Amino acid sequence: MLAKIYSCTVTDLEGDIIDVEVDAASQGLPATIIVGLPDTAVQESRERVRSAIKNVGLEYPRKKVTINLAPADLRKEGPFFDLPIAVGILAAGDQIPQDQLENSLFIGELSLDGSTRHVRGILPITAKAKSSGFEQIFVPTCDAQEAALIPGIRVIPVASLDALYRHLRQEEITPPTEPLAIEAEVPSFATDFADIRGQEHVKRALEIAAAGAHNLLMIGPPGTGKTLMARALPSILPSMSIEEALDVTRIYSIADMLPADQPLIQTRPFRSPHHTISNVGLVGGGNHPRPGEISMAHRGVLFLDEFPEFGQRVLEVLRQPLEDKVVTISRASGSVSFPANFMLVAAMNPCPCGFYGDPVRACTCSEMSVTRYRKRISGPLLDRIDIHIEVPRIEYQKLAGNEQLETSAQIRERVERARAVQRRRFAAHPHTVSNADMKPSEIRKACPLDADGEKLMKMATERYKLSARAFHRLLKLARTIADLAESEKIESAHLAEAIQYRTRLD
Repeated sequence: MLAKIYSCTVTDLEGDIIDVEVDAASQGLPATIIVGLPDTAVQESRERVRSAIKNVGLEYPRKKVTINLAPADLRKEGPFFDLPIAVGILAAGDQIPQDQLENSLFIGELSLDGSTRHVRGILPITAKAKSSGFEQIFVPTCDAQEAALIPGIRVIPVASLDALYRHLRQEEITPPTEPLAIEAEVPSFATDFADIRGQEHVKRALEIAAAGAHNLLMIGPPGTGKTLMARALPSILPSMSIEEALDVTRIYSIADMLPADQPLIQTRPFRSPHHTISNVGLVGGGNHPRPGEISMAHRGVLFLDEFPEFGQRVLEVLRQPLEDKVVTISRASGSVSFPANFMLVAAMNPCPCGFYGDPVRACTCSEMSVTRYRKRISGPLLDRIDIHIEVPRIEYQKLAGNEQLETSAQIRERVERARAVQRRRFAAHPHTVSNADMKPSEIRKACPLDADGEKLMKMATERYKLSARAFHRLLKLARTIADLAESEKIESAHLAEAIQYRTRLD
């Protein structure tokens, strides 16, 4: 008898519908064969499914069972297919009525006792099931809340194969999971800007970066607060929209890094990889490509501390994602794309010993070692960083002061207002979220300069030898400063402030 069940597998951020065809034939010796380009984990489903069916008191057919995972040219990996294979075997053995399987998709891993286990990628799988016209999806109970984030499809939680068997035979109906009510989450942050003494000009630069999603590089001696301020940056970033939260959650679901008690990520990611990270760890990849740190930082912050200590090849692979906001990983079996729209925040010392130019401690490095140290960061990569800011030593009077400083909440209000202006400006361009995302055509419309601004821009271009990319990034930065000032036009003062952030390492 032939049974057909529908399941799904994950490729990049999307799912692919898989037809699980099970044929139980009386001819031939009893055996179970899986075809359709399965990997080792899928092949091992035979033993998991056999034990699960027997241990819940059901009958495993003593026949030649052939399981085909179609389309046959798409590689299948992981334990996604345990549950659909088990249902297909029971249906082929006439233990489950096949009319109960229509318009349904099954996904899940089985334990040997028949209980279900968590699988990654439930959110994109559920979204694919809905877009493909399925009315309901059966998922492990532990993943039901995540699946319920997608409206318009019934999510049936499956605690065990036995419970699913009784549900499909209508002996004991399992109620669907209620759609998850998404409520605004009040985030808590470990560091508030009110706790940071001094460095007012750096705080201003961080506010501008947050308002326009600009990349930023901090340069200064050790102990001046670079890392502390970078870690405080998420506290002034604007709240994520539901669409952004679902985008981020989808990535974490595929990477299997979604917290068990948090089906929806509502705070912007902050990723801080160590400088020993590999190319694959940063941009993603592997035999079966997975998202890297730049995709895990999507809609959030990627913080690279000790910037020059990262391998030069590792840093160079950042250039294309910083420009295109997406990373494409190509393999012999095909290519996958992951989103990578993140803010790059980097911190570095001015020299190997850390005290080049410091007024208190003398630098022990030679000029050649200082030059070699700074040359670890290429010009094209620096060209993609909008804000370059010096972080000097903090004076004692500021460290010991007791005055009340501006809180992150107060700064975030201004950032939110600036982002609201940008949302209205780019309402007709859904792929442009902030000023940093503007394309040249949008820059021409949003960043006109008056006569004084044109003179100032010409002087800056000639003095700092700005490339075309740096020219456009300077205009984006000036546009953000004007938005913070609630000005419709870019004035000379806004442009002058933007220019001072574009001074580069020599």
